[in-house]
Amino acid sequence: MNLNKVFLIGRLTQDPEIRTTPTGQLVCTFGLATNRIWSDQETKQKQEKTEYHNIVLWRKLAEIASQYLTKGSLVLIEGRIQTRSWQDASGSKKYKTEIIAENIQMGPRSGQPSIPKAQTMGNKPNNGNRENPSNNGQPAGKPQEEIPIIEEGKEEEIDVKDIPF
Repeated sequence: MNLNKVFLIGRLTQDPEIRTTPTGQLVCTFGLATNRIWSDQETKQKQEKTEYHNIVLWRKLAEIASQYLTKGSLVLIEGRIQTRSWQDASGSKKYKTEIIAENIQMGPRSGQPSIPKAQTMGNKPNNGNRENPSNNGQPAGKPQEEIPIIEEGKEEEIDVKDIPF
């Protein structure tokens, strides 16, 4: 059995770039930075390394990403690794490894005021309780945001108006 599955959580290094192929398919590309932090066993110094990934999204995922993601946005990408090759103008063979996204989950939007879940879901307000059980122990003034999961290839169509931000 073979498996080609990637999960990445990181921040966009640039605004998404959306294009249309000659056949009319939407494609969106952007860079994603992920960090790895560890302690060096000899020096006990904290080390950090950043990896950069090329992300490709197709069709509805491409449209949604181009509308809602910007440089610095936090996002979870689930997909597969794919390496393309081509010959450049001088005849040299070039390679590019990309992550083809199959699902994305957007992180909270920084700098945007959030609407409490009770207001967006039609629930009754908290009635002054210090802790709100619907927010997993979060103080009532700090609502936990619901983050939609968007999956490519599902039968139901995602309406952009249904996205809660």
